[in-house]
Amino acid sequence: MSGPRSVALAPGQTADPPPPAGSAASAAGAAGAASVASAASAAGAAGAAGAARPAGRSAATAGLAGGAGGPQTWGLARRVLRSSALRRLISPVIVLLVWQFVSSAGVISADKLPPPTQVWNTAVSLVTGSSAAYGSLQGNLLASLERVTVGFACGAVVAIALAVAAGLSRLGENAVDPLMQMLRTLPLFGLIPVFIVWFGIGQLPKILLIAIGAGIPLYLNTFSGIRNVDAKLGELGQVLHLRRRELIGQIVLPGALPQVLVGLRQSLAVAWLALVVAEQFNTSAGLGFMISQGTQFNRNDVIFVALLIYCILGLLTDSLVRLAERRALSWRRSFVAQ
Repeated sequence: MSGPRSVALAPGQTADPPPPAGSAASAAGAAGAASVASAASAAGAAGAAGAARPAGRSAATAGLAGGAGGPQTWGLARRVLRSSALRRLISPVIVLLVWQFVSSAGVISADKLPPPTQVWNTAVSLVTGSSAAYGSLQGNLLASLERVTVGFACGAVVAIALAVAAGLSRLGENAVDPLMQMLRTLPLFGLIPVFIVWFGIGQLPKILLIAIGAGIPLYLNTFSGIRNVDAKLGELGQVLHLRRRELIGQIVLPGALPQVLVGLRQSLAVAWLALVVAEQFNTSAGLGFMISQGTQFNRNDVIFVALLIYCILGLLTDSLVRLAERRALSWRRSFVAQ
Protein backbone atom coordinates (compact mmCIF):
# COMPACT_ATOMS: atom_id res chain seq x y z
CA MET A 1 0.00 0.00 0.00
CA SER A 2 1.10 3.54 -0.68
CA GLY A 3 1.23 5.96 2.21
CA PRO A 4 0.07 9.55 2.34
CA ARG A 5 1.71 11.85 -0.18
CA SER A 6 4.03 14.54 1.21
CA VAL A 7 3.77 18.13 -0.06
CA ALA A 8 6.88 20.23 -0.39
CA LEU A 9 6.70 23.52 1.51
CA ALA A 10 8.38 26.74 0.64
CA PRO A 11 10.92 28.16 3.14
CA GLY A 12 9.06 29.83 5.99
CA GLN A 13 5.69 28.27 5.13
CA THR A 14 3.91 26.23 7.75
CA ALA A 15 1.39 23.52 7.10
CA ASP A 16 -2.17 24.16 8.29
CA PRO A 17 -3.59 21.61 10.60
CA PRO A 18 -6.08 19.22 8.97
CA PRO A 19 -9.73 20.07 9.50
CA PRO A 20 -11.80 18.02 11.82
CA ALA A 21 -13.55 15.00 10.37
CA GLY A 22 -17.09 16.44 10.62
CA SER A 23 -16.38 19.98 9.42
CA ALA A 24 -16.91 19.20 5.70
CA ALA A 25 -20.27 17.61 6.37
CA SER A 26 -21.23 20.58 8.53
CA ALA A 27 -20.36 23.02 5.76
CA ALA A 28 -22.41 21.05 3.23
CA GLY A 29 -25.35 20.93 5.58
CA ALA A 30 -25.17 24.65 6.19
CA ALA A 31 -25.10 25.36 2.47
CA GLY A 32 -28.14 23.10 1.88
CA ALA A 33 -30.06 24.76 4.69
CA ALA A 34 -29.31 28.17 3.25
CA SER A 35 -30.53 27.16 -0.21
CA VAL A 36 -33.74 25.67 1.20
CA ALA A 37 -34.35 28.82 3.20
CA SER A 38 -33.84 31.04 0.14
CA ALA A 39 -36.21 28.89 -1.97
CA ALA A 40 -38.84 29.03 0.75
CA SER A 41 -38.55 32.80 0.98
CA ALA A 42 -38.87 33.12 -2.84
CA ALA A 43 -41.98 30.92 -2.84
CA GLY A 44 -43.46 33.01 -0.07
CA ALA A 45 -42.80 36.21 -1.99
CA ALA A 46 -44.44 34.76 -5.11
CA GLY A 47 -47.47 33.73 -3.06
CA ALA A 48 -47.73 37.17 -1.57
CA ALA A 49 -47.53 38.76 -4.99
CA GLY A 50 -50.24 36.42 -6.25
CA ALA A 51 -52.43 37.29 -3.29
CA ALA A 52 -51.88 40.99 -3.92
CA ARG A 53 -52.87 40.73 -7.61
CA PRO A 54 -56.27 42.33 -8.30
CA ALA A 55 -59.07 39.81 -8.62
CA GLY A 56 -60.54 41.66 -11.57
CA ARG A 57 -57.49 41.00 -13.71
CA SER A 58 -57.68 37.25 -13.23
CA ALA A 59 -61.39 37.30 -13.97
CA ALA A 60 -60.77 39.23 -17.16
CA THR A 61 -58.09 36.75 -18.20
CA ALA A 62 -60.47 33.87 -17.57
CA GLY A 63 -63.15 35.60 -19.60
CA LEU A 64 -60.78 36.02 -22.54
CA ALA A 65 -59.77 32.37 -22.32
CA GLY A 66 -63.28 30.96 -22.27
CA GLY A 67 -65.41 33.65 -23.88
CA ALA A 68 -65.93 34.89 -27.40
CA GLY A 69 -62.33 36.06 -27.67
CA GLY A 70 -60.79 32.84 -26.41
CA PRO A 71 -58.00 30.91 -28.12
CA GLN A 72 -60.43 28.62 -29.91
CA THR A 73 -62.36 31.54 -31.40
CA TRP A 74 -59.21 33.35 -32.50
CA GLY A 75 -57.83 30.10 -33.92
CA LEU A 76 -61.00 29.60 -35.95
CA ALA A 77 -60.83 33.18 -37.19
CA ARG A 78 -57.21 32.71 -38.28
CA ARG A 79 -58.08 29.50 -40.12
CA VAL A 80 -60.92 31.26 -41.93
CA LEU A 81 -58.68 34.16 -42.94
CA ARG A 82 -56.03 31.77 -44.18
CA SER A 83 -58.46 29.68 -46.23
CA SER A 84 -57.90 29.77 -49.96
CA ALA A 85 -61.63 30.09 -50.65
CA LEU A 86 -61.79 33.38 -48.76
CA ARG A 87 -58.64 34.70 -50.39
CA ARG A 88 -60.13 33.99 -53.81
CA LEU A 89 -63.05 36.28 -52.96
CA ILE A 90 -60.83 39.31 -52.43
CA SER A 91 -60.54 40.32 -56.09
CA PRO A 92 -64.30 39.97 -56.84
CA VAL A 93 -65.08 42.12 -53.80
CA ILE A 94 -62.61 44.75 -55.00
CA VAL A 95 -64.29 44.75 -58.42
CA LEU A 96 -67.70 45.29 -56.77
CA LEU A 97 -66.33 48.20 -54.72
CA VAL A 98 -64.81 49.84 -57.80
CA TRP A 99 -68.04 49.26 -59.70
CA GLN A 100 -70.05 50.93 -56.93
CA PHE A 101 -67.64 53.87 -56.79
CA VAL A 102 -67.70 54.39 -60.57
CA SER A 103 -71.51 54.30 -60.67
CA SER A 104 -71.96 56.52 -57.61
CA ALA A 105 -69.45 59.10 -58.87
CA GLY A 106 -71.33 59.41 -62.16
CA VAL A 107 -68.35 58.34 -64.28
CA ILE A 108 -70.71 56.01 -66.17
CA SER A 109 -74.43 56.56 -66.38
CA ALA A 110 -76.59 54.32 -64.19
CA ASP A 111 -78.70 53.49 -67.26
CA LYS A 112 -75.67 51.91 -68.91
CA LEU A 113 -74.02 50.51 -65.77
CA PRO A 114 -76.43 50.20 -62.83
CA PRO A 115 -74.67 50.24 -59.44
CA PRO A 116 -74.45 47.04 -57.40
CA THR A 117 -76.98 48.40 -54.91
CA GLN A 118 -79.59 48.78 -57.65
CA VAL A 119 -78.78 45.32 -59.00
CA TRP A 120 -79.20 43.91 -55.50
CA ASN A 121 -82.59 45.62 -55.04
CA THR A 122 -83.73 44.24 -58.41
CA ALA A 123 -82.62 40.74 -57.43
CA VAL A 124 -84.50 40.98 -54.13
CA SER A 125 -87.66 42.11 -55.92
CA LEU A 126 -87.37 39.22 -58.39
CA VAL A 127 -86.96 36.75 -55.52
CA THR A 128 -89.80 38.06 -53.36
CA GLY A 129 -92.25 38.53 -56.24
CA SER A 130 -93.00 37.10 -59.66
CA SER A 131 -92.96 39.51 -62.58
CA ALA A 132 -95.15 38.95 -65.60
CA ALA A 133 -92.27 39.86 -67.89
CA TYR A 134 -89.40 38.09 -66.14
CA GLY A 135 -90.94 35.57 -63.78
CA SER A 136 -89.26 34.82 -60.45
CA LEU A 137 -85.51 34.60 -60.04
CA GLN A 138 -85.59 31.23 -58.29
CA GLY A 139 -87.84 29.75 -60.99
CA ASN A 140 -85.51 30.90 -63.76
CA LEU A 141 -82.50 29.65 -61.82
CA LEU A 142 -83.99 26.18 -61.34
CA ALA A 143 -84.88 25.93 -65.04
CA SER A 144 -81.32 26.84 -66.05
CA LEU A 145 -79.77 24.46 -63.52
CA GLU A 146 -81.91 21.60 -64.84
CA ARG A 147 -80.86 22.24 -68.43
CA VAL A 148 -77.16 22.64 -67.71
CA THR A 149 -77.03 19.60 -65.41
CA VAL A 150 -78.65 17.24 -67.93
CA GLY A 151 -76.72 18.65 -70.88
CA PHE A 152 -73.37 18.59 -69.10
CA ALA A 153 -73.87 15.05 -67.80
CA CYS A 154 -74.73 13.72 -71.27
CA GLY A 155 -71.86 15.56 -72.91
CA ALA A 156 -69.32 14.48 -70.28
CA VAL A 157 -70.23 10.79 -70.46
CA VAL A 158 -70.06 10.68 -74.26
CA ALA A 159 -66.87 12.77 -74.39
CA ILE A 160 -64.97 10.56 -71.93
CA ALA A 161 -66.10 7.37 -73.69
CA LEU A 162 -65.00 8.70 -77.08
CA ALA A 163 -61.70 9.99 -75.66
CA VAL A 164 -60.91 6.59 -74.15
CA ALA A 165 -61.75 4.85 -77.42
CA ALA A 166 -59.63 7.27 -79.44
CA GLY A 167 -56.78 7.41 -76.96
CA LEU A 168 -56.21 3.69 -76.54
CA SER A 169 -56.07 2.64 -80.20
CA ARG A 170 -55.10 4.02 -83.57
CA LEU A 171 -58.28 2.66 -85.08
CA GLY A 172 -60.39 4.56 -82.56
CA GLU A 173 -58.38 7.73 -83.15
CA ASN A 174 -58.87 7.53 -86.91
CA ALA A 175 -62.60 6.92 -86.49
CA VAL A 176 -63.44 9.41 -83.74
CA ASP A 177 -60.91 12.23 -83.67
CA PRO A 178 -61.60 13.73 -87.15
CA LEU A 179 -65.30 13.99 -86.37
CA MET A 180 -64.65 15.65 -83.02
CA GLN A 181 -62.21 18.10 -84.58
CA MET A 182 -64.83 19.02 -87.16
CA LEU A 183 -67.55 19.37 -84.54
CA ARG A 184 -65.55 21.70 -82.32
CA THR A 185 -65.21 24.25 -85.11
CA LEU A 186 -68.97 24.57 -85.59
CA PRO A 187 -70.50 27.72 -84.01
CA LEU A 188 -73.29 27.02 -81.55
CA PHE A 189 -75.42 29.80 -82.98
CA GLY A 190 -75.20 28.15 -86.38
CA LEU A 191 -76.57 24.90 -84.96
CA ILE A 192 -79.71 26.50 -83.52
CA PRO A 193 -81.81 26.63 -86.72
CA VAL A 194 -80.69 23.14 -87.71
CA PHE A 195 -81.63 21.71 -84.32
CA ILE A 196 -85.00 23.47 -84.41
CA VAL A 197 -85.77 21.80 -87.74
CA TRP A 198 -84.55 18.42 -86.54
CA PHE A 199 -85.78 18.32 -82.93
CA GLY A 200 -88.42 21.03 -82.66
CA ILE A 201 -88.46 23.86 -80.12
CA GLY A 202 -88.63 21.89 -76.89
CA GLN A 203 -85.93 21.04 -74.36
CA LEU A 204 -84.02 18.55 -76.52
CA PRO A 205 -82.21 21.02 -78.82
CA LYS A 206 -81.17 23.14 -75.82
CA ILE A 207 -79.76 20.13 -73.99
CA LEU A 208 -77.92 18.99 -77.13
CA LEU A 209 -76.31 22.41 -77.54
CA ILE A 210 -75.07 22.32 -73.96
CA ALA A 211 -73.85 18.74 -74.35
CA ILE A 212 -71.85 19.57 -77.48
CA GLY A 213 -70.37 22.72 -75.96
CA ALA A 214 -69.37 20.95 -72.75
CA GLY A 215 -68.19 17.71 -74.34
CA ILE A 216 -65.57 19.10 -76.73
CA PRO A 217 -63.07 20.49 -74.15
CA LEU A 218 -63.43 17.40 -71.99
CA TYR A 219 -62.79 15.12 -74.96
CA LEU A 220 -59.68 17.04 -76.05
CA ASN A 221 -58.12 17.10 -72.60
CA THR A 222 -58.96 13.47 -71.82
CA PHE A 223 -57.53 12.33 -75.15
CA SER A 224 -54.37 14.34 -74.55
CA GLY A 225 -54.05 13.01 -70.99
CA ILE A 226 -54.33 9.39 -72.13
CA ARG A 227 -51.74 9.84 -74.87
CA ASN A 228 -49.33 11.54 -72.43
CA VAL A 229 -49.33 8.68 -69.92
CA ASP A 230 -45.79 7.30 -69.57
CA ALA A 231 -45.33 4.23 -71.79
CA LYS A 232 -43.22 2.58 -69.09
CA LEU A 233 -46.33 2.32 -66.94
CA GLY A 234 -47.98 0.33 -69.70
CA GLU A 235 -44.99 -1.97 -69.87
CA LEU A 236 -45.22 -2.40 -66.10
CA GLY A 237 -48.86 -3.42 -66.47
CA GLN A 238 -47.89 -6.02 -69.03
CA VAL A 239 -45.21 -7.38 -66.73
CA LEU A 240 -47.80 -7.68 -63.95
CA HIS A 241 -50.15 -9.45 -66.40
CA LEU A 242 -52.95 -6.90 -65.92
CA ARG A 243 -56.06 -7.31 -68.00
CA ARG A 244 -57.03 -4.52 -70.35
CA ARG A 245 -59.80 -3.33 -68.02
CA GLU A 246 -57.38 -3.31 -65.07
CA LEU A 247 -54.77 -1.54 -67.18
CA ILE A 248 -57.25 1.21 -68.04
CA GLY A 249 -58.66 1.55 -64.53
CA GLN A 250 -55.39 1.35 -62.57
CA ILE A 251 -52.82 2.93 -64.87
CA VAL A 252 -54.27 4.85 -67.82
CA LEU A 253 -57.10 6.81 -66.20
CA PRO A 254 -55.20 7.71 -63.00
CA GLY A 255 -52.28 8.89 -65.13
CA ALA A 256 -54.59 11.02 -67.27
CA LEU A 257 -56.57 12.37 -64.30
CA PRO A 258 -54.76 15.75 -63.99
CA GLN A 259 -55.51 16.58 -67.62
CA VAL A 260 -59.08 15.28 -67.28
CA LEU A 261 -59.73 17.66 -64.38
CA VAL A 262 -58.41 20.58 -66.42
CA GLY A 263 -60.83 19.63 -69.17
CA LEU A 264 -63.62 19.37 -66.62
CA ARG A 265 -63.08 22.95 -65.52
CA GLN A 266 -63.12 24.15 -69.11
CA SER A 267 -66.21 22.11 -69.91
CA LEU A 268 -68.17 23.61 -67.03
CA ALA A 269 -67.31 27.11 -68.22
CA VAL A 270 -68.38 26.31 -71.79
CA ALA A 271 -71.57 24.68 -70.48
CA TRP A 272 -72.66 27.98 -68.92
CA LEU A 273 -71.85 29.81 -72.16
CA ALA A 274 -73.82 27.28 -74.19
CA LEU A 275 -76.72 27.67 -71.78
CA VAL A 276 -76.96 31.37 -72.62
CA VAL A 277 -77.07 30.51 -76.31
CA ALA A 278 -79.61 27.72 -75.82
CA GLU A 279 -81.99 29.88 -73.80
CA GLN A 280 -82.13 32.65 -76.38
CA PHE A 281 -84.83 30.94 -78.46
CA ASN A 282 -88.32 29.87 -77.47
CA THR A 283 -87.91 29.79 -73.71
CA SER A 284 -90.32 30.92 -71.04
CA ALA A 285 -87.95 30.46 -68.09
CA GLY A 286 -84.22 30.55 -67.46
CA LEU A 287 -81.42 33.02 -66.97
CA GLY A 288 -81.03 33.44 -70.71
CA PHE A 289 -84.75 34.20 -70.89
CA MET A 290 -84.24 36.96 -68.31
CA ILE A 291 -81.43 38.45 -70.41
CA SER A 292 -83.58 38.36 -73.54
CA GLN A 293 -86.52 40.00 -71.78
CA GLY A 294 -84.28 42.60 -70.17
CA THR A 295 -82.93 43.49 -73.61
CA GLN A 296 -86.43 43.96 -75.01
CA PHE A 297 -87.58 46.16 -72.11
CA ASN A 298 -84.26 48.02 -71.79
CA ARG A 299 -83.71 46.83 -68.21
CA ASN A 300 -79.97 46.65 -67.71
CA ASP A 301 -80.43 45.94 -64.01
CA VAL A 302 -82.28 42.70 -64.82
CA ILE A 303 -79.57 41.76 -67.33
CA PHE A 304 -76.86 42.33 -64.72
CA VAL A 305 -78.74 40.21 -62.19
CA ALA A 306 -78.67 37.28 -64.60
CA LEU A 307 -75.04 37.91 -65.53
CA LEU A 308 -73.93 38.06 -61.90
CA ILE A 309 -75.73 34.79 -61.18
CA TYR A 310 -73.86 33.23 -64.10
CA CYS A 311 -70.61 34.50 -62.57
CA ILE A 312 -71.47 33.11 -59.13
CA LEU A 313 -72.49 29.73 -60.53
CA GLY A 314 -69.31 29.55 -62.60
CA LEU A 315 -67.19 30.36 -59.54
CA LEU A 316 -68.99 27.76 -57.42
CA THR A 317 -68.67 24.97 -59.97
CA ASP A 318 -65.01 25.79 -60.53
CA SER A 319 -64.43 25.72 -56.76
CA LEU A 320 -66.01 22.26 -56.57
CA VAL A 321 -63.72 20.96 -59.28
CA ARG A 322 -60.70 22.53 -57.55
CA LEU A 323 -61.71 20.82 -54.32
CA ALA A 324 -62.02 17.47 -56.12
CA GLU A 325 -58.63 18.11 -57.73
CA ARG A 326 -56.97 18.70 -54.36
CA ARG A 327 -58.50 15.53 -52.96
CA ALA A 328 -57.77 13.32 -55.98
CA LEU A 329 -54.28 14.70 -56.63
CA SER A 330 -53.12 15.12 -53.05
CA TRP A 331 -49.98 13.12 -53.94
CA ARG A 332 -48.87 15.75 -56.45
CA ARG A 333 -46.59 18.46 -55.12
CA SER A 334 -46.63 21.96 -56.57
CA PHE A 335 -43.67 24.29 -56.86
CA VAL A 336 -45.91 27.25 -55.93
CA ALA A 337 -45.61 28.16 -52.25
CA GLN A 338 -48.83 27.83 -50.28
